[in-house]
Order: sequence, then C-alpha cells, then structure tokens
Amino acid sequence: MELLNRIAAINAADITPRMPSTGEPICERVDPTTLYVDHEYQRQIGDRGRKQIRKVIQNFCWTKFKPPICAYAEHDGQTILKVLDGQHTAIAAASNPHIDLIPVMIVDAPDTQSQASAFVGQNTQRLGITALQLHHSAVLAGYDEAVDVERTCERAGVKVLRSLPGSGRYQPGDTIAISAIKGLVSRREPLGARVILEVLAKAHLAPITANHIRAAEYVMTDSEMSIKLDPEELSKTIGDLYLSAEDEAKLMAKTLRTSEWKALGSIWFRKTKKKRQVMRLVA
Repeated sequence: MELLNRIAAINAADITPRMPSTGEPICERVDPTTLYVDHEYQRQIGDRGRKQIRKVIQNFCWTKFKPPICAYAEHDGQTILKVLDGQHTAIAAASNPHIDLIPVMIVDAPDTQSQASAFVGQNTQRLGITALQLHHSAVLAGYDEAVDVERTCERAGVKVLRSLPGSGRYQPGDTIAISAIKGLVSRREPLGARVILEVLAKAHLAPITANHIRAAEYVMTDSEMSIKLDPEELSKTIGDLYLSAEDEAKLMAKTLRTSEWKALGSIWFRKTKKKRQVMRLVA
C-alpha cells in the first residue's frame, strides 16, 4: 500500500475559484518582543492562557512551532507588526531566553477591520477561540450577521460580554449566551428578537442565560400563551421569581421529562398576571 502521495489538484469544475484579493503572504524573521496585539478583536491572556504559554516555554521545539500570522499597521507614526493569530506562541518565544528571532507570516491587512476579518477567518474552526471572541471580532470586521445581533442586543438593553467577568459578578442585562441570541435573531428577525430580549433586560437578570432566552421565546411566540401576556407583567414576574423559578423548573423538567427552558417558560406564564379578556355580548 502506497503511503506517500504527492499533492494533486481535486476536480473543482463545478465551482468558481476565487481570485485572491490581496497579495500573497511574505515570511520574515523578527524579534517577538517587537510584535503587538490589538485587543479590539483579540482577548487578553487569562490564567488558562498563561498555563498554555508556560507549557510551550518548557517544551519549546521548532518542529512544533507554527509561525504567528501578522500584519503591518501604523501606530503613533511608526510601522509595527500586529499579531493576528498566534499571540500565545509569540509570548512564549519572547519569554524563552534561547530564542532571539522567530519566523512570522505577514499578510496584507492594513486596517483594523481587515485585521479583525483575518482573525475571524484564521480562527473560525479553532476550538480554543470562544464564540464570544469570534462574535466581537466579526462585529469589528463589519460582518452583517454579527452587526445585526449586536445592534439588536444594544437596542434591547442587553450587553454581550467579551469574556467571563473576572470577579464572577454579572451586571443586570449582561449575557454570554451569544449562540442562543444568534439563533433567536435568525428565527425571529432582529425586530422580533429585540422584543423578546427587552423583556429579559427589563427583568434585570444577571446574567441572561440561554435558558432564559429560549423560555421567553417560547411563551412570547406560542399562539395561545402570547395573546394572554403583557410584556411588562412578564418582565416583572421573571424578575420577582428569578432563581426560585429556575430551581422549580429543574424539578419540573425531570418529572415531566421535558427541557428546563420549556418548564421555566411554563412557570413564568402560570405566575404572570394575564391580560384582561374583553367580553363580547351576543345580540
């Protein structure tokens, strides 16, 4: 059995190959301490990142080295190199006294928007990059879907955090449930999603979770429940019950073998003051 194969083109006659819109990358050897990281679209290094960097320093090996992706940028009247991908690698190299220069790949991304777009492209399939980080980078890059989600949240009074709060304390209206919000906007369009998120924001939840979002969507879009609910009253109920309703929902979900968010929505509906029904007189 032949284990060695030469790279060969596949049959791509049914698709249209894209002409590259930028020049090809160039490779340079640079001092890692001269590189910069732009935290407009890249996260700060946390405890987990520092542990990873220490491990790389301890086991540094050129055969495992992946050159950071960089781009030239202007800063304070000087031309610098920003790291778009590979800041952990660059920091590890800068921290290793045996390393003076490292190879980097420099791509054509002259402004922050194009750099953020390159970051998203480099990291979309990477497990180590969080959905929150990709969302904020996509917003900065001007991606329509991400911008719609961010504007919907802002108008609803919901704040999508960039990462978990260091203190562990959330403020009312904070959320890290970006995947749930993206799904909500996709299903209900920005306007419909905004109405649902506003109810949760006015309940002063800290934070707004994925279960809260699914539960609110459930009761506010169900054909029978929605016509009986006033959004203001629903917000009041959600805020008043908060954690007690979630504990009750966990028990209900186990008993009825249903999802926690559906059980939570049912509890909210049951305990919310209903709209007054107008009686019609039959002549």
